[in-house]
Amino acid sequence: MTGKISTESADALMQVVNDSGYKVDLILETYAHADHITAASYLQHRLSREHGRRARICIGSRITQVQKMFGECHNIPAQNYEGSFDQLWEDDETFKIGDITAKAIHLQGHTPDNLSYKIGGNVFVGDSVFNIDLGSARADFPGGSAEAIFDSGRRLFALPDDTKIWIGHDYPPEARDEPVPFMTVKQQKKTNKHLRDGTAKQQFIEMRRTRDSTLTSPKLLYQLLQMNIRAGRLPEPTAAGERMLQMPLKTEVAW
Repeated sequence: MTGKISTESADALMQVVNDSGYKVDLILETYAHADHITAASYLQHRLSREHGRRARICIGSRITQVQKMFGECHNIPAQNYEGSFDQLWEDDETFKIGDITAKAIHLQGHTPDNLSYKIGGNVFVGDSVFNIDLGSARADFPGGSAEAIFDSGRRLFALPDDTKIWIGHDYPPEARDEPVPFMTVKQQKKTNKHLRDGTAKQQFIEMRRTRDSTLTSPKLLYQLLQMNIRAGRLPEPTAAGERMLQMPLKTEVAW
């Protein structure tokens, strides 16, 4: 662990915004991720500085459960994370992106706060359903539920067949060389290896729990969540000018 943070991917997004002359009003978060630092706060800072516009950081209202859970775990005072997000979407709340109506859809399971965004004929699902040869996201994070992931998949598959499901991650298996950004509802319903039509709920739950029992936690889960429950804001510097994140220690004996 180097203690260094790169902004390379976020800077690439800003380059697209600047080159295209976009005006950014909203930064949409799907949930508080556990395997990378969100760039939401960094992007908000750069947009405000360079464009004179403070884009609102948005996330589902259940983020408050996750903030409380990990705030207590890491002894983070509530005032350090409350108000970190500018907009908390309720389930099925609609909003406008230009002339397009968008909808926030709660898809819990991977985490209790996972949210998707249906925008036109597209739905951006965070981590719930994966591409057909990967199936579904793990459900063993704090507050996760294999049963809820199954229900979320069924909710997604009730959308029109031509709706594009844009996934949050893709890890191409050996049989597939290139990542695939989206697949249609019809493709997912027919061939998703975990959630295709005809899959029994109990069968899925048993498969997911068995699979999850073999997985290790993301290496920096606890450090990342300390930032991500605050929309990616950096910790306040110490008197010596250092920014610190806590790391849990495990020992069989205390002294």
